[in-house]
Amino acid sequence: MQRSVNHVASSNRRKKILKLAKRYFGSRGNVWTVARNTIEKGLGYAYRDRRAKKRDFRALWIQRINAGAREHGMSYSELMGKIHAKGLEINRKSLADLAMNHPAAFKAVVDSVK
Repeated sequence: MQRSVNHVASSNRRKKILKLAKRYFGSRGNVWTVARNTIEKGLGYAYRDRRAKKRDFRALWIQRINAGAREHGMSYSELMGKIHAKGLEINRKSLADLAMNHPAAFKAVVDSVK
């Protein structure tokens, strides 16, 4: 009796990985074992960095808000404390956008909490 292998499923599985590895340099793009290792590593980095991106952007917003606040004689922590005490519902992303692109509007926010 012959050995039964599911060639359709295994070749489709390999084809999927090799399609993801297209345009990689050298054997990473066409050797199954090397391509699989590379793709697994890359997908792991992608998963990790989707979360790291959120941290990086929050840190950037805080730096921008701090720079804008110091132009008006306050620190970031003072500004955020007063914003929360006043009950203003404005997030860091939009505050950073105001500080960078609309300094007059940011000044109005700072003056309203002083």
